[in-house]
Amino acid sequence: MSATGGGKAIIAAFLANLGIALAKFVAWFLSGSASMLAEAIHSVADAGNQLLLLLGGRRAKQKADRDHPFGYGRERYVYAFVVAIILFSVGGLFSIYEGIDKLTHPHEITNAWVPIGVLVVAIVLESFSLRTAVRESNLVREKGQSWVSFVRRAKAPELPVVLLEDIAALTGLVFALLGVGLAVLTGDPLFDAIGTLMIGTLLILVAIALGIETKSLLVGEGATEGDHRRIVAAIEDGPEVSRIIHIKTLYLGPDELMVAAKVAFPPDAAFAEVAAWIDAVERRVRSAVPAARVIYLEPDVHRAGDDPRPSTEQFVIRSAD
Repeated sequence: MSATGGGKAIIAAFLANLGIALAKFVAWFLSGSASMLAEAIHSVADAGNQLLLLLGGRRAKQKADRDHPFGYGRERYVYAFVVAIILFSVGGLFSIYEGIDKLTHPHEITNAWVPIGVLVVAIVLESFSLRTAVRESNLVREKGQSWVSFVRRAKAPELPVVLLEDIAALTGLVFALLGVGLAVLTGDPLFDAIGTLMIGTLLILVAIALGIETKSLLVGEGATEGDHRRIVAAIEDGPEVSRIIHIKTLYLGPDELMVAAKVAFPPDAAFAEVAAWIDAVERRVRSAVPAARVIYLEPDVHRAGDDPRPSTEQFVIRSAD
């Protein structure tokens, strides 16, 4: 997996969730807390999700073949989408079911110190996992970019998934701690059930957000506004190019961007000159945006009176919208 895939963050989250899940199951068995069971299932789902992300990164490394001439880079998007579905079905829906069951069949929490102790330790461990995810994300997050924008615009799905999972896990642990704590203090198990329902609602909302973002990646996204401008500047930054007639970009995978452009060259240029100019333009584009690994440039002659397609400036404005 590439550096942008956040392999360290995924492994850290997996190890944390695996240990936390075992502790939560023990705490649930000893206390009977519905919040602890919901949290245990949540951690199991998260651990499974991290394995899926690692598997997606591994499968994405397969070499291109006849059936998939552009490679398997989008495997990472597919597995990230599966993660969202699992988080919704296994984590969210189960927690909602458990919360409703606890509302209709309430029972007191026993050995309350066990779930409370486990939740406090889990909060500490999840904080370390989140810190790792934040540190890994900062390596690829653009300067001045907000975290919301990073999650929405990141082309590598693993880091946003781990970030949202860790944030959801920490928030869910707080909900569980409040539910168990209030149930113990008041003697009313209703608070434990409410905490469980809050965990389930949180997981469903996070899963929906992840599903929306990964669906967009699966459908196909173009270069970010900043990369698009750098690509346009690199193409035009030379005496050989008269103008860009048309340009489109598409991410074939998190680390591989395709650039296709129709470029106007001087009408009296020889074939050998055009070939050399195209090579020079490609080198400039790859230097400006290293992810632009697949580049197709079609030479053409621009006819201002006959060509209704937008100029470079018009296209850039429209693409930014």
